[in-house]
Amino acid sequence: MTSKIEVVRPGIFTTVQDLGRPGLAAIGVGRSGAADRGSLRLANRLVGNPEGNAALEAVLGGLVLRFPAPATVAVTGAPCSITAGGRAAGPDSPVFLRAGEDLVLGTASRGLRCYVAVRGGIDVPPVLGARATDTLGKLGPPVLSAGTTLPVGRRVLDHPGVDLAPRAPLPDAPVLRITPGPRVPWFVPGALSTLASSGYVATSDADRVGVRLSGAALRRARDGELPPEAAVPGALQIPPSGQPILFLADHPVTGGYPVIAVVDEADLDLAAQVRPGQRVRFRLTQAPVRSWSAGVS
Repeated sequence: MTSKIEVVRPGIFTTVQDLGRPGLAAIGVGRSGAADRGSLRLANRLVGNPEGNAALEAVLGGLVLRFPAPATVAVTGAPCSITAGGRAAGPDSPVFLRAGEDLVLGTASRGLRCYVAVRGGIDVPPVLGARATDTLGKLGPPVLSAGTTLPVGRRVLDHPGVDLAPRAPLPDAPVLRITPGPRVPWFVPGALSTLASSGYVATSDADRVGVRLSGAALRRARDGELPPEAAVPGALQIPPSGQPILFLADHPVTGGYPVIAVVDEADLDLAAQVRPGQRVRFRLTQAPVRSWSAGVS
């Protein structure tokens, strides 16, 4: 008999996520998957799952799950209070629940996204090879609501034999490393330096697609718009307002605003934990290549 999880309280916004659907951009399907992939992988490892098993991504915590059968879970990502059957539990460690007990996540004290993995994985039907909820492409299972039941799968590995995975705390003002993008010549000289030397604040206009930032405007050297071109996670698109838009997991596969820089892949997990009102800075890791402008319309 397949085990199930009952969603008692879904929190602000909770979705099923795995490592997404890579390699389908040519047919208009983005990768999607967990915004903080490192936290998803860690949660799965802690309960003895393959790293790509589906788990839950909960914005700011606030999630309550009921387990009709005994289960082993792990909570990673944004730190929050955790109780299992009324007992206090810690993050980044295996948590054991008896049949009929609830897992309760409090509000995240910092960061934005919490991850909950259960041994065996969330076994909703895959769509195009993944169980991830793509909020832009409208693929995968719906956003969780109270009363939803989720099947638990049986794809497991050996238990890891650890009771804690120490992690550095999330920074108050993260510094994200960036590489110059393909459209640096579309901006006035010094725009990239302005981006790298000015602090920006994450606005409330944020979701799994991306987050709009507020700060020093990045002025263009030329008018007009680009035809749609390929977009990647971490791309910093600059609309006519000059205020950057940072693409996250559910970004469109193409975009028409020029990309001045791209957040290094190693820092995308940190970018996914930036919450509205938080200050973020960028650090340039290499000089721009001005010759990219040759032949570009």
